[in-house]
Amino acid sequence: MTMTTVTSKANTTAPSQVLASTNVQMAAAAILGMVVLMGVGFAPMDVAHNAAHDTRHSFAFPCH
Repeated sequence: MTMTTVTSKANTTAPSQVLASTNVQMAAAAILGMVVLMGVGFAPMDVAHNAAHDTRHSFAFPCH
């Protein structure tokens, strides 16, 4: 009696490609974070306040 086992490859991505993809995602997130931080940091105070105020209203958070 002969037994035959069928196997399949579930993951064909090489570990180095996954690591490279993770590094690219982390770099993109860091760049986006810096853009947002610098954009808010150098914006006039009323612009930053109005943006936060509108965000609170969009989440139905009472602010006044």
